[in-house]
Amino acid sequence: MSTTGATADPLAALGTLPTVAESVESMRKAVDRVYGHRVMRRRSNEITAEAALRGARGSAALSGADWALEEVRRRTDFSGDAEARTMGAALRLSAEAGQLLSIWRQSPLRVLARLHLVAAATDDDEVGRPRQQGEPVDEPLVELPLPGAAEVSGRLEGLSELIIAGGSAPALVTAAVVHGELLALRPFASHNGLVARTAERIVLIGSGLDPKSVCPAEVGHADLGRAAYLAALDGYVSGTPEGMAAWIAHCGRAVELGARESTAVCEALQRGAA
Repeated sequence: MSTTGATADPLAALGTLPTVAESVESMRKAVDRVYGHRVMRRRSNEITAEAALRGARGSAALSGADWALEEVRRRTDFSGDAEARTMGAALRLSAEAGQLLSIWRQSPLRVLARLHLVAAATDDDEVGRPRQQGEPVDEPLVELPLPGAAEVSGRLEGLSELIIAGGSAPALVTAAVVHGELLALRPFASHNGLVARTAERIVLIGSGLDPKSVCPAEVGHADLGRAAYLAALDGYVSGTPEGMAAWIAHCGRAVELGARESTAVCEALQRGAA
């Protein structure tokens, strides 16, 4: 993780970059649009549930299980092949995200460990803890150099301190940095992409930007495509202001598309009620 200086709020300067500021403003308009929809006043629980399902489908798609939404709705058993297990993990994480907000603010590393436990759904020794030196990582879709265990430990601690300290950085900046850092580190033996995207959602919910969790960034990340996702991640890993701004802008666009998806759901429900 690269920051722009040793300040009390090292992420704040990223929020002032022109590209990032524009992304934050555009994203807020999209979020406000869905929250201002008349259907949200009466049926917000339905929108939240639908966003959780669509977000899980999008996150799983980026981890290699690109299923049609209706297939996800139809299935009841996700214990079969690797794609089914990935989809099941994404659905479990989507359900878990909103339950961990209070713990996240106090102990982000506990939450990350819990997310990995939920995703893996096994009692293997490597589940629910950062990987140790020499342990392999099953994350074939992210081909960046893999940091060593000592670097992972140090950077996770730094990330935890940033989250606990809070600050004045826009929610989008914090969410994007959490997401990017976890993808860059791949701290667990598996399911790092799913965990990273769930952590991004937790930040967006807990910040108050998306308190009802109706703007699933995972939908937008999937819509923008895996190639664009990985290219933007390269910018984050570069540590340059331009690269990090491009990653944050990419995440902002993903939130916009997630908000647009839920606005469309609202419109469909409104037409059905008319």
